[in-house]
Amino acid sequence: MSKKNAFYAQSGGVTAVINASACGVIEAARENQDKIGKVYAGLNGILGALREELIDVSQESVEDIAALRHTPSGAFGSCRYKLKSLEENRAEYERLIEVFKAHDIGYFFYNGGGDSADTCLKVSQLSETMGYPIQAVHIPKTVDNDLPLTDNCPGFGSVAKYVAVSTKEAAMDVASMCATSTKVFILEVMGRHAGWIAAAGALAQEEEGDAPHIILFPEVAFDKEKFLAKVQKTVDEKGYCVIVASEGAQYADGTFLADAGTTDAFGHKQLGGVAPTLANMIKSELGLKYHWALADYLQRAARHIASATDVEQAYAVGRAAVEMAVAGKNAIMPAIIRAEGEEYSWSIAEAPLSEVANVEKFMPKEYISEDGFGITEAGRKYLLPLIQGEDYPPYKNGIPQYTKLKKQLVEKKLDTEFKA
Repeated sequence: MSKKNAFYAQSGGVTAVINASACGVIEAARENQDKIGKVYAGLNGILGALREELIDVSQESVEDIAALRHTPSGAFGSCRYKLKSLEENRAEYERLIEVFKAHDIGYFFYNGGGDSADTCLKVSQLSETMGYPIQAVHIPKTVDNDLPLTDNCPGFGSVAKYVAVSTKEAAMDVASMCATSTKVFILEVMGRHAGWIAAAGALAQEEEGDAPHIILFPEVAFDKEKFLAKVQKTVDEKGYCVIVASEGAQYADGTFLADAGTTDAFGHKQLGGVAPTLANMIKSELGLKYHWALADYLQRAARHIASATDVEQAYAVGRAAVEMAVAGKNAIMPAIIRAEGEEYSWSIAEAPLSEVANVEKFMPKEYISEDGFGITEAGRKYLLPLIQGEDYPPYKNGIPQYTKLKKQLVEKKLDTEFKA
C-alpha cells in the first residue's frame, strides 16, 4: 500500500500552546516518512480544506517548525466555522473527501474542541461510505477545559496560570489603594458553560481570606441578593473585594447575566460582558467604587507566561495523534490520563470520538465550595499541577521572539470552488 499524505488544521479559538501540538504533529510525521508522505495544513482551519487552500508544510524549515513550540496563536490560521450535520449539509463533507482524494490525503488531524471532534468523527464515517477511507484523529485543544475523557485539555493550563497571576497582581494593586480609591475589582474570564478558568483564579490564594474573595461559576445559579451581601461584607471586613467572574455566569433559569441577544458562528449565545453588568449592579445597589477588566484574548495568547506542563502536554498529544494514526487507529483522540498518587504524573491513552463529540465536561460539585463562591481543597489539588513550571520563549530587545511561517499554498487540482 502506497503511503498517504496528511492534513492538519486548527479550529476555533486559539491558545498559547496549540502551535506546540502542531509542532508535535509535523515533527512526528517527518519521522514517519515511510508511512506519511507530505504534510498539508489548512489555511484558516477547516476552511482551508473546503476551499482547497492547502499549505505545503515541507516548505517550512526545521527551525521554524521547532519554534512553533514557543509561538502562540494559530500559526496556520484558525476559524470559527461549524459544519452542519450530515443530514443538513452532506455536500460539505463530500467536498472535504473530494479535496482529500485529489491530494492523496489519507490522514486527517483536527486540532480543536468539541465541535471539531464531531467533524472529525463524521469525516471518518462518511469517508468509509464514499469508498475513500480517511484515518481521522482529533487533537484536543480548548482553554475551556470541557472535553470529556481527558483529565484536562491542552491550552487550559496556560490560561489558568495567566488568570491566577493576574488575579494576584491586580488584588495587590487594589489592596494598596482601597483606603481612598477602588473598593471592588472584577476580572471577567472565558468559560461559557464550564467554570474551570474562573476556578483557576483561586490559585492566587496563599492564605485564608486572600483574593479572589468571590468566584462566579456557570455551574452555580447567580443569586443577586446573596452576591451583593457577600461583596458588602467583604469590603466591610477587608476594605476591598476582588471578584473573578466567568463570562457564562447565569441565573437559575439559565439566562446569562450578559446575554447580548445574538449568536456566534457556532450558534452559541453571544455574551456582552458580565464584568460591566456586575459593576453596574454594585454601583447602583451598593454605591461602591469599582474597576473591571476583561482578560479576553490576553488570557489565551499569553505565551510568555505559559505553563510548562501545558506546553509539554500540547506537544505530546500532537505527536501521539500521528503515532496512533500510523498504527492504524481511527476516529479517536489522544487523551491525557492523570495517574493516581500524591505526586502528579500523566500518560496518554486513546479516547473514542463517539464518546467525545458534543459532550461537555463541567466543574464537579466537589470542586466548588459550599457557598458557591470558591473552590474546595479537591478543586485546588486538581488545578495546581496544571500551572506548574515556566517555559519562556526566547527574547530579543525585551520582546518575545515568535516565528512566522511562509504558508506557501499548493496548486489546486479541482475545477470547482467552495463558498462558505
